[in-house]
Amino acid sequence: MVDVKARDATGQLYQVEVQLLNHRDLPARILYGWADLYSAQIKEGESYRKLRPTYAIWLLGQILLADDPDYAHEFRLRDQHGRVFLDHGGIWLLELSKFAADAVETEQQRWLKFFTEAERLDADALPAWMQTHEMRRAMNTLKAFSEKEHAYQARQDYLREQQSIQLEFDDLRAEVEQAQADAEQERAAKEQAREDAEHERAAKEQAQADAEQERAAKEQERAAKDEALAENERLKRLLADKPEPSDPGTR
Repeated sequence: MVDVKARDATGQLYQVEVQLLNHRDLPARILYGWADLYSAQIKEGESYRKLRPTYAIWLLGQILLADDPDYAHEFRLRDQHGRVFLDHGGIWLLELSKFAADAVETEQQRWLKFFTEAERLDADALPAWMQTHEMRRAMNTLKAFSEKEHAYQARQDYLREQQSIQLEFDDLRAEVEQAQADAEQERAAKEQAREDAEHERAAKEQAQADAEQERAAKEQERAAKDEALAENERLKRLLADKPEPSDPGTR
């Protein structure tokens, strides 16, 4: 979107905008732009007499009013009888896609033809309808804009190239960081596996020690039983070998 604001020698304000794409809120945007420019003429405490007519001219790249075949539309503050409430400018919509004129009959047509065809014109061989002082100035301005646009585009290409280099560097750095993270994760996984294996080996050794301790306890218990049985047998033999006492009545 191109937005140009100007004031003529009488103080009247002009807003010229080029809108290539339409959107749902464009009518409200157009009205707001005119109202904002009109109201900005006076500050708090200043008289309404300072207000000057304000004209908003919109060049639209797409059709906004599909039910009207005309390309030019004028909007002013009027009542139902067509009487102007206050002649302080208005809004003009020019739908460029509807405009088609081989011959130029009015200044409006000349400008619209300029806006629709100037980009394709040869600045050194302008057609007859461009042979006016204003059109030549407009063509020189367009040429200057084109040169600035070329420089701007070159600058943008440079910035995009630098951005691409930076993005490539960022991607490479991210790949390196990811590789490092993967290696660290793999190392941690191996360390965890080693710790798990160590824990498993320690658990097996503990289980073997517990089993050995249990076997030793059983062996000790069995030896104690054998020793008790042996002692019991010894006592039995002692009792069996001891002579019986004599009967006193036999003396």
